[in-house]
Amino acid sequence: MTALLDLLIPKSTDSTSISNVRQSDLLHFTSQLSVMLSSGVVISEAVEAIAEQTKPGPLQDVLFGISERLQSGESFSTALSAFPKVFNPMFIGTVEASEASGRMPEMLEVVQKYIEGEVDTKKQIKGAMIYPVIMTVMAVVATVTLLFFVLPKFTKIYESRGQALPKLTQILVSFSNAVRDVKSASLILVALIMTAGGIYYAVTTPWGRRAIDWCKIHTPVLGIMFNDTLMTRSMRIMATMLNTGVTLFEALQIVKNSCDNQYFSEFWQETSDKVESGFQLSEAMKASIHSELISPSIIQMIKAGERGGNLGQVCEKVSDFYDKKLKVSIKNVTSMIEPLMIVVMGCIIGTIAIALLLPIFKISTVMAH
Repeated sequence: MTALLDLLIPKSTDSTSISNVRQSDLLHFTSQLSVMLSSGVVISEAVEAIAEQTKPGPLQDVLFGISERLQSGESFSTALSAFPKVFNPMFIGTVEASEASGRMPEMLEVVQKYIEGEVDTKKQIKGAMIYPVIMTVMAVVATVTLLFFVLPKFTKIYESRGQALPKLTQILVSFSNAVRDVKSASLILVALIMTAGGIYYAVTTPWGRRAIDWCKIHTPVLGIMFNDTLMTRSMRIMATMLNTGVTLFEALQIVKNSCDNQYFSEFWQETSDKVESGFQLSEAMKASIHSELISPSIIQMIKAGERGGNLGQVCEKVSDFYDKKLKVSIKNVTSMIEPLMIVVMGCIIGTIAIALLLPIFKISTVMAH
């Protein structure tokens, strides 16, 4: 938080908690504010009333901060810009455009639609990840139980028979003993922490982030889902900004800043530069770096929107198209993960089960002879 914000924001406001404002709460605030402004309530009074009705927490702190700024004479967009962790550039840019046009309630309805789309997209992705997480937890619990509780008891039974353990069983027993030993476990833990620290450091470097971003968009099946997610967000922001009167260049800058992938960010930055130098949007997208990320059919649709003078509406249709495509991508990822997780769990637990049963078969064979 900058020194300026430290002076402007009340001391009771915690910057860490402010960043934890949920999008669902932001959606509720936007909806309430739009209704109150449509009813003729002054914006400063509307924000203060919503703040008083909001439950104590991060959002209420933010709203009271905005209310104080409005009462001190700041514009709504300026007040919002003091909380960049809560209100993204798209939100602030739309409000700024609405202040110039005098259509604040209508603009807020457009923002509300955008936030609803973002919330739905996140719910879809989180829903697709629930099954893999549950399966992973079950696999870990089952593996730990077999290795640290079942295997040691079976080992004592095998040793009492005086028979040599099969190689696979010996490997699992050695691993189980090593992990249960304090000294060995400490070395393993230190090695894991150092590995995790190295990975974390690599991720924070420019080349590390770029490598991860490359993997995100080029991984089979998962890459399609990531691409569709980024394109849905980009075109949704573009449609929102253009339909609310923001210039194309400003919209492209906001789209670029909203991308958390370097390859898409570079694409939109170069597209913005070409538009600023006189290119049409469709021409700029086609000639920009990483243009392979955008389907040629989408560029043709945008070109048609430029000719017809309804670029904002076309971008909205493109965002709807990518939203539907994203749903299909999420289903494909889910349908791929389910059998993959079953196979992985089967291999892990099956290997441990075989290691437990092999000595029994061996002892039975010896006793039979």
